[in-house]
Amino acid sequence: MVQVYTSTHSYPYSLPAVTLAYFLRYPNPYSLHVTSTDTISRRFDPSTQRLFTTRLHVKKSRLPSAVVRLLGKGAVGAADDGSTQSFVLETTCVDVREGWMEAESRNLDWRGVLSVVERGRYERPSKTTVGASSEEAASLAAKDEKTMVSVSVTLKSHIGEQLRKRRARWGEQASEMVGAVSGSGSSGDEEPAPRKGWFSAWSSVAIRTAIEKISLQRTERSQPKAQQGMMVVLERLRKGGLVGVLEGMRLDREVHPI
Repeated sequence: MVQVYTSTHSYPYSLPAVTLAYFLRYPNPYSLHVTSTDTISRRFDPSTQRLFTTRLHVKKSRLPSAVVRLLGKGAVGAADDGSTQSFVLETTCVDVREGWMEAESRNLDWRGVLSVVERGRYERPSKTTVGASSEEAASLAAKDEKTMVSVSVTLKSHIGEQLRKRRARWGEQASEMVGAVSGSGSSGDEEPAPRKGWFSAWSSVAIRTAIEKISLQRTERSQPKAQQGMMVVLERLRKGGLVGVLEGMRLDREVHPI
């Protein structure tokens, strides 16, 4: 089973401001768990007017206690207090000509436990000024100071999948060995293959479902905070420009040192 979170919202700022804030959003008062951000690659395609960026974020967070109880600290690499460190790969594409940005983030570790893929699209509101009056044209121009956002987060647990694959391979190997030993002269009476225990299969499904539901609840709480963090960065840009954002980052680190 896969859990999916979706949301739509808008920022009362132009797309250039929002895309800049997106690249400057860590740290902010709502994302102090992000300990570092490194740019792996960045290139601009002049023919398409698109900017491609790949970044790596390192985050320190505390796993839900229910997940730690289900899997144990060793299985998820958690410290005694339940805190963990994770790596998130972010890829973005900004289209200057058409006026949109697409972003995707996915976790690089714990994928055997839970795969998290977040996708977002940021774009200017669609508009047309053909046949519009001066007042309507002014109103449409004002809409440029807004950016529409759609977000989806896909959560899928892979608990038990590797074990099932190993069991399937072992079963195939065992069948081949039995066939080789029996040969063509074996009797027609064959014992049926042992049935797989229903409890082990049920427990894997139950654990996967529980992890996905717990993670969905956590996503529902964290996404509004991510929006608030973006608004903080946008306000800093509006009031103090890039210097204001950098000063805010410094203050955030002083309040909550890494």
